Amino acid sequence: MKTTWILVADNSHARIFTAQSPSSTLQEIETLAHPESRLHEQELTSDLPGKAGGADAGSGHAYQAKSDPKDNEADLFARDIARHLQHALDAGRFEQLMVVASPSFLGTLRGHLSDQTRKRVCYELDKNIALHRPEDIRAHLPEYLPSN
Repeated sequence: MKTTWILVADNSHARIFTAQSPSSTLQEIETLAHPESRLHEQELTSDLPGKAGGADAGSGHAYQAKSDPKDNEADLFARDIARHLQHALDAGRFEQLMVVASPSFLGTLRGHLSDQTRKRVCYELDKNIALHRPEDIRAHLPEYLPSN
């Protein structure tokens, strides 16, 4: 059986599981966390937007940030996960990858996976179950995990 990793993630947690056989329970082998993604937007930005003054005093408009700080943190975490997976693939730690991630984070993560890692993805599920128990996660996966 090929070594299969199951990545279960959201924008602040990532857990990596493996299974001894295609029908066995999951064993958690690694956990990655990005606590910054859980912070409130006020905690991520150091200051409020500036004001642009107009001809009338008090008719200024707040500058809008070009990107949402929470989206930026999720993007940074997705990049970290992708890097971690690439290093593990290069080290021969897995041959196949199953990815379960919250819908919005799954797209972000896909955008950062290398071509080599993307070729190893054999299953994807857009579901936010990163904090569930391993038994609950296993119930969302195929009865028999891919073995070839």
